[in-house]
Amino acid sequence: MTRLRDKALILGVIFYCLAILPTTACAHKPGDPEHQIYNMGDLKLESGAIIKEFAISYVTHGKLNPNKSNAILTCSSLGGNHHRVDFLIGPGKALDTDKYFIVCADAIGNGMTTSPSNSKAQPEPKFPPFSIRDMVQSQHRLLTEHLGVKHLVAVAGASMGGMQALQWAVSYPDFMDAVVALTPAARTCPWTAALMKAGNSIFELDPAFERGNYKVQPEKAWRVWTDFILAIGANAPEGLDQRCATSSDAAAFLKWWEDLWIKTGFDANDCIYQQKAIMEHDISRTPGLNGDYQKALRSIKARVLVLPAKGDVLVPPFIKEDAKYIKNAQVVEIPTFFGHFGASAIFSSADVLNMNSAGRVFLDDVRDFGKKVK
Repeated sequence: MTRLRDKALILGVIFYCLAILPTTACAHKPGDPEHQIYNMGDLKLESGAIIKEFAISYVTHGKLNPNKSNAILTCSSLGGNHHRVDFLIGPGKALDTDKYFIVCADAIGNGMTTSPSNSKAQPEPKFPPFSIRDMVQSQHRLLTEHLGVKHLVAVAGASMGGMQALQWAVSYPDFMDAVVALTPAARTCPWTAALMKAGNSIFELDPAFERGNYKVQPEKAWRVWTDFILAIGANAPEGLDQRCATSSDAAAFLKWWEDLWIKTGFDANDCIYQQKAIMEHDISRTPGLNGDYQKALRSIKARVLVLPAKGDVLVPPFIKEDAKYIKNAQVVEIPTFFGHFGASAIFSSADVLNMNSAGRVFLDDVRDFGKKVK
């Protein structure tokens, strides 16, 4: 891959892939915050089904102040974990650990929080389907029941994490002052839903998948899924052109992604369940809104910062238009060459600087405006 410019870039990609995957996050590096679990018993889903023996995984950064008014929640992405927005967390960054107490929650189905892959009571295809709102409900219980946090400065997340952040603002409109949503959707558009459906079909059509009862991960399916979702869907043509000079380079790039993803591992059933949750995501389906999408957007009381990515084909930035129905919304486009991956630390330090700058300025303004953090 002659256009993959230097060793630092390659190591950056490898670090990101390791960081977003559930299996590797258990092996903490020196200095990482302690990995924690809250066992909350049964979790009743909005469908009426129950996840038995439910436990949510999370880490925290910074210190919770005495009146518990400085907390920020981050939500994980498809296949991601509590490291997903690490590039925004730290002293002087958007999620400043000198100011805020950051709770980084793992979503249902990521392999760390209770998931098809790790449930003893309801393993693999016996696991009940869940929604983005169910993820949000589990996080609300973590905050209120376990951490004693009754109000947040903000909810933040990227991709599926951004979907959760916007759902938070509709499900619990008085619970937070602000939302920071990177490459999000308030409802999944048909294009993204089709990609997720095709992604699931890749697994389901692989004989090794065995209707979800596989003993080893379906490697062929994972290779095609990685090519389709990660290497192509989450990139942009301009970014791929920067990295690959020839068709041979492009083929090598895909193979490299495949090998890296398979080595680090993510469970196929977990992926399918999370992709189904994304397919069904729509804030207007929140109880009491009767499918009225504009009403759902107008119900948001929090100040909202939306950061769509230029050239995003995985989650097209329709949120830029939708945001006009949110009373206090600000849209700042990430001027990236890398599409959906622009909302990450994979390829561009400039993108990271832009996101941190926008988020820091926004939250500093919210902090003074709301006067909720003392």
